[in-house]
Parts: sequence; C-alpha cells; structure tokens
Amino acid sequence: MAESPKLQNVIESTFDPNSPRAKSNRTALIEVLKQIRVQEETIRKGGGDKAASAQHAKKRLTVRERMDILLDKGSQFLELGLWAAFEMYGEYGGAPGAGVVTGLGRVNGRLCMIIANDATVKAGAFFPMTAKKVLRAQNIALENRIPTLYLVDSAGVFLPLQEDVFPDTDDFGRVFRNNAVMSSLGIPQITAIMGMCVAGGAYLPVMTDTVLMTEGSGLFLAGPSLVQAAIGQKTDPEELGGAAMHAEISGTVDFKEPDDHHCLARMRSLVDKFGARPTASSSADRFSRTPYDPKQDAPKYAIDDVYGLLNPAPGNSNVYDMHEVIARIVDRSEFDEYKEEFGRTVLCGYARIGGYAIGIVANQKTNQNQVVAMGPSAGAKRIEVGGVIYTEGAQKAARFIMDCNQNLVPLVFLHDVNGFMVGKDAEWSGIIRAGAKMVSAVSTSVVPKIAVIIGGSFGAGHYAMCGKAYDPRFLFAWPTARYAVMSGASAAGTLAEVRAKQVERGGKVLSDTDRAALYDEIKSTYDAQADPRYGAARLWIDAIIDPAKTREVLITALEACAMNPEVPKFNPGVLQT
Repeated sequence: MAESPKLQNVIESTFDPNSPRAKSNRTALIEVLKQIRVQEETIRKGGGDKAASAQHAKKRLTVRERMDILLDKGSQFLELGLWAAFEMYGEYGGAPGAGVVTGLGRVNGRLCMIIANDATVKAGAFFPMTAKKVLRAQNIALENRIPTLYLVDSAGVFLPLQEDVFPDTDDFGRVFRNNAVMSSLGIPQITAIMGMCVAGGAYLPVMTDTVLMTEGSGLFLAGPSLVQAAIGQKTDPEELGGAAMHAEISGTVDFKEPDDHHCLARMRSLVDKFGARPTASSSADRFSRTPYDPKQDAPKYAIDDVYGLLNPAPGNSNVYDMHEVIARIVDRSEFDEYKEEFGRTVLCGYARIGGYAIGIVANQKTNQNQVVAMGPSAGAKRIEVGGVIYTEGAQKAARFIMDCNQNLVPLVFLHDVNGFMVGKDAEWSGIIRAGAKMVSAVSTSVVPKIAVIIGGSFGAGHYAMCGKAYDPRFLFAWPTARYAVMSGASAAGTLAEVRAKQVERGGKVLSDTDRAALYDEIKSTYDAQADPRYGAARLWIDAIIDPAKTREVLITALEACAMNPEVPKFNPGVLQT
C-alpha cells in the first residue's frame, strides 16, 4: 500500500533577522521595551518605599509580598491591567495600577484569577479605574469559569470621586453583583481580609464562598468615627469589627488567622481541596487539544526574531509578511491556510498553540496581487495595499469565522489593520456589505476570541478584527501597537486643514510654518493617544506584552478559555449576501 503524502503545511520563513533593516528595528524595539519595563517597575512599587514601610509597621505585607507567598514558586503570573490609571488622577497624586493587582496565577497548580488591593496606594481606596479593573478581572473569571481569590486591604470608595465610582453598571456596586453571579455558576471564590474592609466594600468578602481574616484587620459597614457621628455610639475598631469578633460573635469569618503568612498558607490549602470541573478541552464535544511537548512542538524559528519585523516609531509604515509572526507562535510552525489565494490582505487558517486548536484571522502587511474576477476587467490583477481589508478579504474572514464556530475552534486575531478600503471601486464591489458581514460574524461568534494588536488597529478595521467592543476574552498589545480611529498622520492632516480654514475665516493668514506647527501639534497629541500605554491606562488593553512572550501568553489565555466547557448555540442571524 502506498504511503500517504506528507502534508506540506509548515511555513517556510524567508525573513533574515540579520538584515540591516531587521537589526535597526530590533535595536529600536528593544529600546522601547527597556523604557516600558522601567515604567512597569515603577508602577509595581505602588505608593513607593515610604508607603511600604508604613504597611510593614502595621505588621502587614505589601500586595506583591503577599502574592509571592500565595503563588506557586517559579510559576508565571500573567498580570492584567498593570497600566490601569497610568498618568491619570494627577491632581490626587496618581494611582499606580489603580491601586489593585489583578491577573492569572497558579496556586497549588490551579490557574486562578487574583484580585488584590494595594494598600500603599491611597490605603487601597477605589478610584473609578479601580472599580473598572476589578470588574474586568471578574468578567474574565466569569466568562472562563476561573476560581477567583481576593486579597482585601482597602479603605473603600475614594470619596472625592464618589460620583464616578458609586452608581453605574461599570462601577463599584457591580463587583458585589458579580460575586453573587459567579457563586451561582459554581465559580469558587475565596477572600482573605488582611487589613481594612469598610463601608460598601465590606460586602465583597461576605458575598464570596469562604472568608479568611487576619488579627488586626477590620470588617465593618461603618468605622468607629462614622458610627459615633451617626448614632453617638463609642467603640474601638477591634470590638466593632475585628477578627475575633467576627470569628466568635457574628460568625462572619470562616477562618481567623494570626497574620498574613498564616492566612495565605490557609488560602493555598483551601485551593488545594478544590475539585476538578470538566473543561472545554477535556470534553469530547468541545475544543480540541492534543498532547503537547514544549520542545518537540515548539515553532521552527526563534520567537525573538519578531523584534526585527516592525519599527516601533509612531507613524512608521511597516511592511512585513504576517506569516513570519504566525510561524514563530504556532506549534511546529504548521499553518493550514484557508482560501490562500483569495482576499490576500486578510490571512485565515488553522493551527495549534500549546496543543490547543485555533483559527487565526490576521492582517497581511505586504502588498498583494489580487485577481479581479468580475466586471469588464475580469481576470486582471490589481495591487492591494497591505493592512487594508478589501471586499474579498472581509468575505473570506466572515466565512472562516463562521466555520470556526461551526467546528468549535477558538479564534485568535492578529491586528495590523489600517481599515477598510475606500473609493469608487471599493464601493461598487460592495465593501460596506462585506464589512458588515465580517463584523456580524465577529459579533455573533460564540467560541473564545483572543486579540493581539501587533501594529495598527484603526477605525472600523479594529471592530472587524474583534476589538474591545466585540468581547474578546483577552486583548493584548505589543509595544508597537497603535490604537485609534486613524493614524496620527492621517488625523493631523485632516484636522490641521479644518483648523487652518477656521483661522483663515477669522481673517488671519497662516504661513507654511504656522501650518506645519499646527500639524505637528495635532499629530503629537494623536500619536500619544494611540500609544498602547494610553489604551492600557483606560483598560482598553488587558496587557502590553513583550513580543517574544506572545506564544506563552496565548497558551495561558487558551488554558483559561478552556476552563469553561459551555458554548452557546451559534446563531449568526441575518447576513448581507
């Protein structure tokens, strides 16, 4: 019997990481990464050394010290929302990390969501972005059925901004609603109170399944001063809401512990007792995962080659083959490309990452020859600009996304998109109809979606590639990402002309120098707002990641997604045809 032919689905890289351009890009990107790492270290220090000393004086650990004890030694912590509130709340002295640490870490081998107040930042008080960061972490835990551990040490709502923290569906009160919903879905939640837990925040631990509390901590709806002001009753904090009172009298606390170390050891012991629920990848009718060997199944090419692909300077037009990125993040560099010769500025295909089956939708950044199949110029070719979505690419992506939903294949979107094609030819080809089809397929998709912004993510292209408004389970960005309605150069060109005409209507004549200065001012502002740090500060991005860690980040994210075995029925609704 003849042998079956070997499938040729390994991407053959043609990228030369030692070329002058690649070396120049690598040097520039590494410099940006160094800057980002310095800024991240500053954020991780929270309120700084003086505030950390004050925490130690209370015989309490800082939030990072607590997490070092809680998490498995040597395991990786995927921090989410680190940049939250970056360069915000300056009038109040800032709020590094929004005063809370969130992310995915392992406790006795179990992947858990950690939500931990940083008491060195305004006593762990909730700013508007603090509430949003906690809610984002809870929503990730909800959608993926991830056990959640809360380390509480918070003074409650930051009162000067209470109107922006208190009332809405993405504000403080939603945290407690999520506690109840998570519990109803069988998602384990444990809270350790290791400091203050007051006012509305006192509901958080009691809304979870299990409550631990250290001696010297306080849990009360109103502190001693407020109690005296409200009802004239004088009482000390320990008698009002200390650990002993709640353990012995109110019965609110399940475990009273002498200090942080014992409390965290208890939490680890409790997590160790969790039973194992079915996961999506362990169920025969859910997502596919094959046995995975980190060495044998690694990509054929070094992941840090990607440093040489993109120039990180704002406004730089990067032209590169997206296959080179895919070849460095998927198992064995194997990629089954879908409709390879059609709609070439959008790449679609199947692969595995860490053994998990995935569908990839990515923007191709090289210019492509595309056959024009219809009309008077049938059979002719046109040059399509890389990073632009044309009618054929949108149609291909929509169909591929539907296929992935039909076959229960999670989706990974790799963004470097300028937007949809414009102009008479594009309109005649039905670009709006095709774009609506792609957006509709993304919107109604029921399989897990993960987005990585590699380069630009502009305008409606951002939406079609599963932007934040389209419910990706996770959204990551490289330092080279640019995230806005349009590029800084395009926006500045348009806005500068509008402003110039406004000024000239007032009777003033602008010189070429004045026009150039106006353009540069607008472009500078726009470029700053398109920087991934700006988006991450507002939680539009879950994490800015080192490009060389893209594969390991995706493996962790896919593991988290696989923890939820429930996939709703796919019902794409009415599609424009």
